[in-house]
Amino acid sequence: MKLIFDITFDREADGRWIAEVDDFPGVIAYGATHAEAERNVSMLACKVIEEKIKNGELIRERER
Repeated sequence: MKLIFDITFDREADGRWIAEVDDFPGVIAYGATHAEAERNVSMLACKVIEEKIKNGELIRERER
């Protein structure tokens, strides 16, 4: 299974990067670098997806 989600990036005045997953409101993470922010928000998004699967909230559509 391949997970694909859109991430929006912005840079704070102090130089930190902030990343947000568009499909999951509130899934936001910071990083000292662009790559670190991406890695942090991706891990957080995976945790959210895991919880949604456990709770039956997310069911993958079958490929046709």
